[in-house]
Amino acid sequence: MVSTLGTGFSEASDADPIIDVVPLGDGRDVVIARPREPEALIDDAAFEQRDEFMPYWAELWPSAIALAKVLARRELGGRRVLELGCGVGLAGIAAAVGGARVTLTDWAPEAIAVAQANARRNDVEVEARVVDWRAPEELVAAAPWDLVVLADVLYEERNVDALLPLLPRLGPEILLADPDRAGATPFLEEASTGWRIDTTRDDTVLVHRLRAR
Repeated sequence: MVSTLGTGFSEASDADPIIDVVPLGDGRDVVIARPREPEALIDDAAFEQRDEFMPYWAELWPSAIALAKVLARRELGGRRVLELGCGVGLAGIAAAVGGARVTLTDWAPEAIAVAQANARRNDVEVEARVVDWRAPEELVAAAPWDLVVLADVLYEERNVDALLPLLPRLGPEILLADPDRAGATPFLEEASTGWRIDTTRDDTVLVHRLRAR
């Protein structure tokens, strides 16, 4: 049986997903289910109408793992946390495991469906929304969040251009995990005019903490 996750993607219902158990480093784990072959989800005819080229959301990226571990070390009980570009939901779910009130967002309805399923898999409640950063009125209206988190989102220049004006409107603190993508340098240079930035390294991933000046 084939069930459709959303326009442009389909997969067999419960068909052999990859199950990842991600240790958070504090004795807790997050269990993530994701498509085994993300490229196979592409419906070429429908995908031509979309504003993206590959289902990047369906991967479990090292930056998301690093960000989840950082969040596990934070005291997040009761805090409002927003994840932009949540993909399969790991970082936001890690925050929810720590007691945060989490809103997961992604441009892809398919990602939101998978992230919500993963939240249920880990027995946490989250809010989830389909959001385009270039039309962020819904996000801005719900601001401020105590913490905004992002993992590996600077792989395209248009993401940098959209995030620079948006992030100051969302909250006073940002955690951005990035594997030193080309867009990171111009993003951080521009962001440094309005944010204090501290950076730590987790293996191949840099985690940038931005706090409003």
